[in-house]
Amino acid sequence: MKSIGRRNFVQAFILYSSYFYSKQITFKKVFVSNKIGTVVKSTGSWYSVRLENETKELLDCRILGKFRLDDLPLTNPVAVGDQVEIDQTDGKAMIKKILPRSNYVVRQSPRRKHDLHLLASNIDQAVLIVTVDFPHIKPGFIDRFLLMNAKFDIPVTLVFNKFDLYQSHHLDVLEEMKSIYTKIGYSVLTTSVVQKTGLDAFKELLKDKCSLLSGQSGVGKSSLVNAIQPHLELRTGEISDYSGKGQHTTTFAEMFELDFGGRMIDTPGIKMLAFSDKDPRNIAHSYREMFAYSENCRFGGSCLHRSEPGCAVKLAVETGEISALRYNNYLGLLEETEDQNYWERHKEDI
Repeated sequence: MKSIGRRNFVQAFILYSSYFYSKQITFKKVFVSNKIGTVVKSTGSWYSVRLENETKELLDCRILGKFRLDDLPLTNPVAVGDQVEIDQTDGKAMIKKILPRSNYVVRQSPRRKHDLHLLASNIDQAVLIVTVDFPHIKPGFIDRFLLMNAKFDIPVTLVFNKFDLYQSHHLDVLEEMKSIYTKIGYSVLTTSVVQKTGLDAFKELLKDKCSLLSGQSGVGKSSLVNAIQPHLELRTGEISDYSGKGQHTTTFAEMFELDFGGRMIDTPGIKMLAFSDKDPRNIAHSYREMFAYSENCRFGGSCLHRSEPGCAVKLAVETGEISALRYNNYLGLLEETEDQNYWERHKEDI
């Protein structure tokens, strides 16, 4: 009887061990971790990530946990261009880690003025599509975009599109704008999809680089991209007859592979561009020509170039060495920033 009991115990142990082992094997087949990929599209709650392996598989992911960026108040913690680490369990993919960024671009959130919106990361250059008219460009818009890219000294090229619509007075404005921005080190192109003007230069600009493309709504950004990459078939729109402003055609930021080499991050059209910074000196230092002259100001880097005595920047504006247009844009942005951040900068005193 003892021999029979011992045999039953051994058989039961073997059966239990086999069952447990089979469950372990099944678990291992389900769980896959530590995949690396690049975020190629952001919709706010979902992120499309292309794996950096031989499959180039595209995964729809959500965020696992909370992410912060330099303690900035962000409306979105993950950007197109981010390299991320992914956990995949039971068919669900989660972003669990953001790898170190080489750079990033933020703008003020259009809905929450004290928060920032992360536009893109890990880019080689930024390209701003503008027009002298159709819709009308405000020079202050250009300067705000340049400030967004100044933190990491990201190269910026200005592309004046719809050249075929320009009349003589538009050409005068174009030449003035080209003179202002090329003088301080920015590249400027002119393009026309209708006349096929500047398309080769635009294509060469994007070749073999990761580029952030941005612009006001209605400037023809999607049409311009379609002209050099027809297979992308980006949606295009028209100018509103009522407002004279463009209408959104790009809804979410998205990265596209270019068949001639390189990648492009297409961003939604921007109708307004606000800049958020609590320290006005950061704005003064981000205007590169003013920063160069500030070492000769009586108060050096602390000078805001308004009413301070011995200001070398104001003298340079008077002599025409610094653009009066850029200087006036700077003063307006300085005042706007101080007003909107007044509560933030003084709430501790209350």
